[in-house]
Amino acid sequence: LEIGKRAFMEFFSENALGRKRAFHSVQSMEQDVLDFGLSLFSAPEDATGVFTSGGSESILVAMKAARDAWRATHEGQARAALNLVMPVTGHPAHDKAAALMDVEIRRAPLKADCRVDVAEMEPLIDENTIAIVGSAPCFPHGVIDDIGALSELALRRGVWLHVDACVGGWIAPHLADIGRDTPPFDFRFEGVRSISADLHKFGFCPKPASTVFLRRSEDAARAAFVADQWTSGRFETSTLVGTRPAGSVAAAWAVLQHLGRKGYRDVAARLSEMVDGYVKGIEAIDGLRMVARPDATIINFTSDSVDMALVADGMLTRGWLPGMTRKPVGMHIMLSMFHSEAMGDYLADLQSSVDEARQAKGVEAKSSAVY
Repeated sequence: LEIGKRAFMEFFSENALGRKRAFHSVQSMEQDVLDFGLSLFSAPEDATGVFTSGGSESILVAMKAARDAWRATHEGQARAALNLVMPVTGHPAHDKAAALMDVEIRRAPLKADCRVDVAEMEPLIDENTIAIVGSAPCFPHGVIDDIGALSELALRRGVWLHVDACVGGWIAPHLADIGRDTPPFDFRFEGVRSISADLHKFGFCPKPASTVFLRRSEDAARAAFVADQWTSGRFETSTLVGTRPAGSVAAAWAVLQHLGRKGYRDVAARLSEMVDGYVKGIEAIDGLRMVARPDATIINFTSDSVDMALVADGMLTRGWLPGMTRKPVGMHIMLSMFHSEAMGDYLADLQSSVDEARQAKGVEAKSSAVY
Protein backbone atom coordinates (compact mmCIF):
# COMPACT_ATOMS: atom_id res chain seq x y z
CA LEU A 1 0.00 0.00 0.00
CA GLU A 2 2.72 2.44 0.98
CA ILE A 3 4.92 1.65 -2.02
CA GLY A 4 1.99 2.08 -4.40
CA LYS A 5 1.11 5.45 -2.86
CA ARG A 6 4.65 6.78 -3.08
CA ALA A 7 5.15 5.67 -6.68
CA PHE A 8 1.79 7.09 -7.71
CA MET A 9 2.67 10.50 -6.29
CA GLU A 10 6.04 10.51 -8.09
CA PHE A 11 4.07 10.61 -11.38
CA PHE A 12 1.06 12.49 -10.09
CA SER A 13 1.01 15.12 -12.87
CA GLU A 14 2.20 13.06 -15.87
CA ASN A 15 -0.18 11.84 -18.56
CA ALA A 16 0.15 8.24 -19.75
CA LEU A 17 -1.41 9.29 -23.07
CA GLY A 18 1.95 10.89 -23.84
CA ARG A 19 4.04 7.84 -22.99
CA LYS A 20 5.26 7.30 -26.57
CA ARG A 21 6.37 10.88 -27.24
CA ALA A 22 6.81 12.79 -23.98
CA PHE A 23 7.12 10.41 -21.01
CA HIS A 24 9.31 7.53 -22.14
CA SER A 25 9.80 6.27 -18.60
CA VAL A 26 6.05 5.74 -18.34
CA GLN A 27 6.08 3.72 -21.54
CA SER A 28 8.96 1.60 -20.21
CA MET A 29 7.17 0.89 -16.92
CA GLU A 30 3.91 0.10 -18.68
CA GLN A 31 5.64 -2.42 -20.93
CA ASP A 32 7.29 -4.07 -17.93
CA VAL A 33 3.88 -4.50 -16.31
CA LEU A 34 2.39 -5.94 -19.49
CA ASP A 35 5.35 -8.29 -19.96
CA PHE A 36 4.83 -9.58 -16.42
CA GLY A 37 1.20 -10.33 -17.28
CA LEU A 38 2.04 -11.95 -20.61
CA SER A 39 4.43 -14.29 -18.84
CA LEU A 40 1.89 -14.98 -16.08
CA PHE A 41 -0.80 -15.96 -18.59
CA SER A 42 1.30 -18.29 -20.78
CA ALA A 43 1.02 -15.90 -23.72
CA PRO A 44 2.36 -16.89 -27.15
CA GLU A 45 5.10 -14.82 -28.78
CA ASP A 46 2.76 -12.68 -30.86
CA ALA A 47 0.53 -11.72 -27.90
CA THR A 48 0.34 -8.18 -26.58
CA GLY A 49 -1.34 -6.24 -23.79
CA VAL A 50 -3.01 -2.93 -23.01
CA PHE A 51 -2.95 -1.05 -19.70
CA THR A 52 -6.44 0.29 -18.89
CA SER A 53 -8.32 2.09 -16.13
CA GLY A 54 -10.38 -0.87 -14.93
CA GLY A 55 -12.20 -4.08 -15.74
CA SER A 56 -15.04 -2.40 -17.59
CA GLU A 57 -12.62 -0.69 -19.96
CA SER A 58 -10.57 -3.87 -20.39
CA ILE A 59 -13.70 -5.78 -21.34
CA LEU A 60 -14.85 -3.02 -23.69
CA VAL A 61 -11.48 -3.02 -25.44
CA ALA A 62 -11.64 -6.80 -25.84
CA MET A 63 -15.20 -6.70 -27.15
CA LYS A 64 -14.34 -3.99 -29.69
CA ALA A 65 -11.45 -6.11 -30.94
CA ALA A 66 -13.75 -9.15 -31.14
CA ARG A 67 -16.37 -7.20 -33.09
CA ASP A 68 -13.81 -5.83 -35.53
CA ALA A 69 -12.28 -9.30 -35.96
CA TRP A 70 -15.77 -10.57 -36.85
CA ARG A 71 -16.14 -7.76 -39.39
CA ALA A 72 -12.76 -8.61 -40.93
CA THR A 73 -13.90 -12.17 -41.64
CA HIS A 74 -17.35 -11.11 -42.89
CA GLU A 75 -16.41 -8.41 -45.39
CA GLY A 76 -19.18 -7.63 -47.83
CA GLN A 77 -21.77 -9.30 -45.61
CA ALA A 78 -24.81 -7.19 -44.77
CA ARG A 79 -24.56 -5.69 -41.31
CA ALA A 80 -26.73 -8.03 -39.26
CA ALA A 81 -27.59 -7.81 -35.59
CA LEU A 82 -24.52 -9.10 -33.77
CA ASN A 83 -24.56 -11.03 -30.51
CA LEU A 84 -22.40 -11.99 -27.55
CA VAL A 85 -22.85 -15.31 -25.72
CA MET A 86 -21.95 -15.50 -22.04
CA PRO A 87 -22.95 -17.18 -18.75
CA VAL A 88 -25.76 -15.75 -16.63
CA THR A 89 -22.94 -14.98 -14.17
CA GLY A 90 -21.02 -12.86 -16.71
CA HIS A 91 -20.10 -9.42 -15.42
CA PRO A 92 -22.37 -6.47 -16.40
CA ALA A 93 -19.36 -4.77 -18.00
CA HIS A 94 -20.13 -6.98 -20.98
CA ASP A 95 -23.63 -5.50 -21.01
CA LYS A 96 -22.07 -2.03 -21.09
CA ALA A 97 -19.92 -2.98 -24.06
CA ALA A 98 -22.89 -4.58 -25.82
CA ALA A 99 -25.05 -1.51 -25.24
CA LEU A 100 -22.38 0.79 -26.68
CA MET A 101 -21.89 -1.39 -29.76
CA ASP A 102 -25.57 -2.36 -30.23
CA VAL A 103 -24.84 -6.06 -29.65
CA GLU A 104 -27.39 -8.55 -28.30
CA ILE A 105 -26.51 -10.50 -25.14
CA ARG A 106 -27.41 -14.20 -25.02
CA ARG A 107 -27.04 -15.85 -21.62
CA ALA A 108 -26.29 -19.50 -20.96
CA PRO A 109 -27.37 -21.29 -17.74
CA LEU A 110 -25.10 -22.89 -15.15
CA LYS A 111 -24.42 -26.46 -14.15
CA ALA A 112 -24.91 -27.64 -10.57
CA ASP A 113 -21.32 -26.58 -9.72
CA CYS A 114 -22.16 -22.97 -10.74
CA ARG A 115 -19.96 -23.11 -13.83
CA VAL A 116 -21.45 -22.28 -17.22
CA ASP A 117 -23.06 -25.21 -19.01
CA VAL A 118 -20.97 -25.33 -22.18
CA ALA A 119 -23.44 -27.70 -23.88
CA GLU A 120 -26.22 -25.15 -23.31
CA MET A 121 -24.01 -22.34 -24.58
CA GLU A 122 -23.35 -23.86 -28.00
CA PRO A 123 -26.92 -23.58 -29.39
CA LEU A 124 -26.83 -19.85 -28.64
CA ILE A 125 -23.96 -19.34 -31.09
CA ASP A 126 -24.68 -18.44 -34.70
CA GLU A 127 -22.94 -16.78 -37.65
CA ASN A 128 -23.41 -13.37 -36.03
CA THR A 129 -21.75 -14.21 -32.69
CA ILE A 130 -18.75 -11.95 -32.14
CA ALA A 131 -17.53 -13.74 -29.00
CA ILE A 132 -18.24 -16.13 -26.16
CA VAL A 133 -17.21 -15.43 -22.57
CA GLY A 134 -15.95 -17.41 -19.59
CA SER A 135 -15.13 -16.10 -16.11
CA ALA A 136 -12.09 -16.72 -13.91
CA PRO A 137 -13.77 -16.61 -11.48
CA CYS A 138 -17.35 -15.40 -11.86
CA PHE A 139 -18.17 -12.71 -9.32
CA PRO A 140 -21.43 -14.16 -7.90
CA HIS A 141 -20.17 -17.63 -6.94
CA GLY A 142 -16.37 -17.50 -7.05
CA VAL A 143 -15.75 -20.40 -9.44
CA ILE A 144 -13.73 -20.55 -12.65
CA ASP A 145 -15.65 -21.67 -15.73
CA ASP A 146 -14.36 -24.65 -17.69
CA ILE A 147 -12.10 -22.66 -19.99
CA GLY A 148 -10.72 -25.81 -21.61
CA ALA A 149 -14.20 -26.82 -22.77
CA LEU A 150 -14.98 -23.26 -23.84
CA SER A 151 -11.74 -23.18 -25.83
CA GLU A 152 -12.71 -26.35 -27.67
CA LEU A 153 -16.13 -24.84 -28.39
CA ALA A 154 -14.58 -21.59 -29.64
CA LEU A 155 -12.22 -23.42 -32.00
CA ARG A 156 -14.94 -25.73 -33.28
CA ARG A 157 -17.34 -22.87 -33.99
CA GLY A 158 -14.72 -20.37 -35.09
CA VAL A 159 -15.61 -17.70 -32.49
CA TRP A 160 -13.59 -15.44 -30.22
CA LEU A 161 -13.27 -16.58 -26.58
CA HIS A 162 -12.77 -13.87 -23.98
CA VAL A 163 -11.81 -14.83 -20.43
CA ASP A 164 -12.93 -12.31 -17.83
CA ALA A 165 -10.25 -12.75 -15.18
CA CYS A 166 -10.69 -9.26 -13.76
CA VAL A 167 -10.98 -10.64 -10.24
CA GLY A 168 -8.75 -13.69 -10.36
CA GLY A 169 -6.24 -12.98 -13.08
CA TRP A 170 -3.40 -11.56 -11.04
CA ILE A 171 -3.75 -14.05 -8.14
CA ALA A 172 -5.07 -17.38 -9.50
CA PRO A 173 -1.76 -18.36 -11.17
CA HIS A 174 0.01 -17.83 -7.84
CA LEU A 175 -2.62 -19.93 -6.05
CA ALA A 176 -1.80 -22.70 -8.51
CA ASP A 177 1.93 -22.15 -7.91
CA ILE A 178 1.53 -22.93 -4.20
CA GLY A 179 -0.40 -26.11 -4.91
CA ARG A 180 -4.01 -24.97 -4.65
CA ASP A 181 -6.42 -26.83 -6.91
CA THR A 182 -7.02 -23.80 -9.13
CA PRO A 183 -8.34 -24.48 -12.65
CA PRO A 184 -6.23 -23.03 -15.50
CA PHE A 185 -7.81 -20.35 -17.66
CA ASP A 186 -5.17 -18.64 -19.78
CA PHE A 187 -3.54 -18.67 -23.22
CA ARG A 188 -2.37 -22.25 -22.83
CA PHE A 189 -5.84 -22.97 -24.26
CA GLU A 190 -5.60 -22.24 -27.98
CA GLY A 191 -9.14 -20.90 -28.25
CA VAL A 192 -8.57 -18.10 -25.72
CA ARG A 193 -8.29 -14.91 -27.76
CA SER A 194 -8.30 -12.28 -24.96
CA ILE A 195 -8.03 -12.02 -21.17
CA SER A 196 -8.98 -9.11 -18.89
CA ALA A 197 -7.31 -8.89 -15.48
CA ASP A 198 -7.46 -6.07 -12.91
CA LEU A 199 -4.24 -4.93 -11.27
CA HIS A 200 -6.21 -2.93 -8.70
CA LYS A 201 -7.89 -6.06 -7.35
CA PHE A 202 -5.56 -8.94 -6.52
CA GLY A 203 -2.55 -7.36 -8.13
CA PHE A 204 -2.79 -5.08 -5.04
CA CYS A 205 -2.05 -1.97 -7.10
CA PRO A 206 -3.61 1.49 -6.61
CA LYS A 207 -6.68 2.36 -8.65
CA PRO A 208 -7.31 2.83 -11.52
CA ALA A 209 -5.32 -0.02 -13.06
CA SER A 210 -6.29 -3.00 -15.19
CA THR A 211 -4.95 -4.95 -18.14
CA VAL A 212 -6.28 -6.71 -21.20
CA PHE A 213 -4.21 -9.19 -23.18
CA LEU A 214 -4.73 -10.27 -26.79
CA ARG A 215 -3.38 -13.43 -28.39
CA ARG A 216 -2.53 -11.78 -31.71
CA SER A 217 -0.84 -8.45 -32.40
CA GLU A 218 -3.36 -7.77 -35.17
CA ASP A 219 -6.08 -7.87 -32.51
CA ALA A 220 -4.36 -5.07 -30.60
CA ALA A 221 -4.69 -2.93 -33.70
CA ARG A 222 -8.39 -3.80 -33.82
CA ALA A 223 -8.77 -2.84 -30.17
CA ALA A 224 -7.31 0.62 -30.71
CA PHE A 225 -9.40 3.74 -31.35
CA VAL A 226 -8.22 5.74 -34.37
CA ALA A 227 -9.39 9.04 -35.88
CA ASP A 228 -7.60 10.84 -38.70
CA GLN A 229 -10.05 13.41 -40.04
CA TRP A 230 -9.41 16.47 -37.92
CA THR A 231 -6.78 19.15 -38.52
CA SER A 232 -4.39 18.14 -35.75
CA GLY A 233 -3.44 14.87 -37.42
CA ARG A 234 -3.76 11.19 -36.59
CA PHE A 235 -5.28 10.48 -33.19
CA GLU A 236 -4.89 6.98 -31.77
CA THR A 237 -5.40 5.51 -28.30
CA SER A 238 -5.10 1.89 -27.20
CA THR A 239 -7.86 2.49 -24.65
CA LEU A 240 -11.31 4.07 -24.60
CA VAL A 241 -10.02 7.02 -22.59
CA GLY A 242 -7.39 9.41 -23.84
CA THR A 243 -5.71 11.06 -20.87
CA ARG A 244 -4.68 8.46 -18.28
CA PRO A 245 -2.97 8.91 -14.91
CA ALA A 246 0.68 7.95 -15.24
CA GLY A 247 0.65 7.50 -11.49
CA SER A 248 -1.32 4.28 -11.96
CA VAL A 249 1.34 2.91 -14.27
CA ALA A 250 4.19 3.88 -11.95
CA ALA A 251 2.39 2.47 -8.92
CA ALA A 252 1.63 -0.84 -10.63
CA TRP A 253 5.24 -1.11 -11.80
CA ALA A 254 6.55 -0.43 -8.29
CA VAL A 255 4.22 -2.93 -6.61
CA LEU A 256 5.05 -5.67 -9.12
CA GLN A 257 8.78 -4.98 -8.73
CA HIS A 258 8.41 -5.06 -4.95
CA LEU A 259 6.42 -8.28 -4.71
CA GLY A 260 7.65 -10.29 -7.68
CA ARG A 261 6.53 -13.89 -8.16
CA LYS A 262 7.74 -14.88 -4.69
CA GLY A 263 5.86 -12.07 -3.00
CA TYR A 264 2.64 -12.95 -4.80
CA ARG A 265 3.05 -16.59 -3.82
CA ASP A 266 3.43 -15.55 -0.19
CA VAL A 267 0.28 -13.44 -0.41
CA ALA A 268 -1.54 -16.31 -2.13
CA ALA A 269 -0.66 -18.60 0.79
CA ARG A 270 -2.00 -16.10 3.32
CA LEU A 271 -5.17 -15.55 1.30
CA SER A 272 -5.71 -19.30 0.99
CA GLU A 273 -5.42 -19.83 4.72
CA MET A 274 -7.92 -17.05 5.35
CA VAL A 275 -10.42 -18.29 2.73
CA ASP A 276 -10.27 -21.78 4.22
CA GLY A 277 -10.86 -20.29 7.67
CA TYR A 278 -13.97 -18.43 6.53
CA VAL A 279 -15.35 -21.48 4.72
CA LYS A 280 -14.76 -23.72 7.75
CA GLY A 281 -16.34 -21.18 10.11
CA ILE A 282 -19.39 -20.63 7.90
CA GLU A 283 -19.99 -24.35 7.41
CA ALA A 284 -19.80 -24.84 11.17
CA ILE A 285 -22.91 -22.67 11.61
CA ASP A 286 -26.01 -24.85 11.60
CA GLY A 287 -28.11 -24.26 8.51
CA LEU A 288 -25.47 -22.59 6.33
CA ARG A 289 -23.79 -24.15 3.29
CA MET A 290 -21.50 -22.99 0.52
CA VAL A 291 -23.14 -22.42 -2.86
CA ALA A 292 -19.90 -23.56 -4.52
CA ARG A 293 -16.36 -24.43 -3.47
CA PRO A 294 -14.34 -21.25 -4.06
CA ASP A 295 -11.58 -21.39 -6.68
CA ALA A 296 -9.99 -18.14 -5.53
CA THR A 297 -11.06 -15.51 -2.98
CA ILE A 298 -14.81 -15.12 -3.48
CA ILE A 299 -17.19 -17.04 -1.22
CA ASN A 300 -20.96 -17.40 -1.58
CA PHE A 301 -23.10 -19.16 1.01
CA THR A 302 -26.79 -19.82 1.50
CA SER A 303 -29.27 -21.80 3.59
CA ASP A 304 -32.14 -24.19 3.00
CA SER A 305 -33.68 -23.44 6.39
CA VAL A 306 -33.00 -19.78 7.18
CA ASP A 307 -34.04 -16.62 5.32
CA MET A 308 -30.68 -15.27 4.17
CA ALA A 309 -32.11 -11.80 3.58
CA LEU A 310 -32.98 -11.68 7.29
CA VAL A 311 -29.46 -12.87 8.10
CA ALA A 312 -28.14 -10.00 5.99
CA ASP A 313 -30.42 -7.61 7.90
CA GLY A 314 -28.90 -8.88 11.13
CA MET A 315 -25.37 -8.36 9.87
CA LEU A 316 -26.26 -4.83 8.77
CA THR A 317 -27.53 -3.93 12.25
CA ARG A 318 -24.26 -5.28 13.67
CA GLY A 319 -22.22 -2.88 11.57
CA TRP A 320 -21.34 -5.02 8.55
CA LEU A 321 -22.07 -4.25 4.90
CA PRO A 322 -23.54 -7.55 3.63
CA GLY A 323 -23.19 -8.50 -0.01
CA MET A 324 -25.87 -10.76 -1.43
CA THR A 325 -26.67 -12.95 -4.42
CA ARG A 326 -30.10 -13.25 -5.98
CA LYS A 327 -30.10 -16.85 -7.22
CA PRO A 328 -29.77 -18.58 -4.89
CA VAL A 329 -30.54 -15.99 -2.22
CA GLY A 330 -27.32 -15.96 -0.29
CA MET A 331 -24.49 -13.89 1.13
CA HIS A 332 -21.30 -13.06 -0.69
CA ILE A 333 -17.82 -11.82 0.21
CA MET A 334 -14.86 -11.01 -2.02
CA LEU A 335 -12.18 -11.64 0.58
CA SER A 336 -9.00 -9.58 0.74
CA MET A 337 -6.33 -9.39 3.42
CA PHE A 338 -8.38 -6.66 5.08
CA HIS A 339 -10.83 -9.41 6.08
CA SER A 340 -8.22 -11.48 7.91
CA GLU A 341 -8.30 -9.78 11.30
CA ALA A 342 -12.08 -9.43 11.13
CA MET A 343 -12.76 -13.16 10.70
CA GLY A 344 -13.49 -13.97 14.33
CA ASP A 345 -15.86 -11.04 14.80
CA TYR A 346 -17.58 -11.69 11.46
CA LEU A 347 -18.26 -15.35 12.19
CA ALA A 348 -19.53 -14.58 15.69
CA ASP A 349 -21.94 -11.95 14.37
CA LEU A 350 -22.98 -14.27 11.54
CA GLN A 351 -23.89 -16.96 14.09
CA SER A 352 -25.95 -14.43 16.05
CA SER A 353 -27.67 -13.19 12.89
CA VAL A 354 -28.58 -16.74 11.84
CA ASP A 355 -30.00 -17.47 15.30
CA GLU A 356 -31.98 -14.25 15.18
CA ALA A 357 -33.32 -14.94 11.68
CA ARG A 358 -34.36 -18.45 12.67
CA GLN A 359 -36.50 -17.06 15.48
CA ALA A 360 -38.07 -14.28 13.40
CA LYS A 361 -41.71 -14.89 12.57
CA GLY A 362 -43.59 -12.79 10.05
CA VAL A 363 -40.72 -10.34 9.66
CA GLU A 364 -40.16 -8.97 6.18
CA ALA A 365 -36.49 -8.71 5.18
CA LYS A 366 -35.10 -5.40 3.94
CA SER A 367 -31.87 -6.62 2.35
CA SER A 368 -31.60 -7.60 -1.31
CA ALA A 369 -28.91 -8.30 -3.87
CA VAL A 370 -27.29 -5.04 -5.05
CA TYR A 371 -23.82 -4.91 -6.63
